[in-house]
Amino acid sequence: MLTFNEKLAVIDEFSGLERKNVSLGRINFQFPNSISDKKNIVYHLHPNGNGFVYAGQLENYETDEKGMVNIRDFTADQLRQLIKEAIHALSPLETNSVEEAIIGDSNEERWADKENNQLIVINENDAWNIYFGLNLDASFDTYQEAVEFLTEEGFQRK
Repeated sequence: MLTFNEKLAVIDEFSGLERKNVSLGRINFQFPNSISDKKNIVYHLHPNGNGFVYAGQLENYETDEKGMVNIRDFTADQLRQLIKEAIHALSPLETNSVEEAIIGDSNEERWADKENNQLIVINENDAWNIYFGLNLDASFDTYQEAVEFLTEEGFQRK
């Protein structure tokens, strides 16, 4: 059985998760980009090494009525794999084919933040438009204004 600190080290490898301290020394790790109402990926990780990972949408794990898997006796590799699958199951679908409908023949730039959220910048009809998937996120008169906005929001050109 992994210790509490060993489990924390594995969980900390996933930069898209946010740590939330809860009662009795327990810790939750939330996935803010979840497409579901379920945000807790790791639930009630306790200093005694017990804890749970949400796997309600996964088929290869025995879950309780809330879709949680007890990780008390997991190895580092098992825990890493479960968290990876849980995040993937709650992540937005790839939008590459959808993006082609927006981009067409236009030149685009791709920008990403620390959590790998991606935005597309396209010059359309004398405006610089920023898209998140199919959704128009912002529009600017100049390229420089778009760059300033993206930089302020923590995005970098890919």
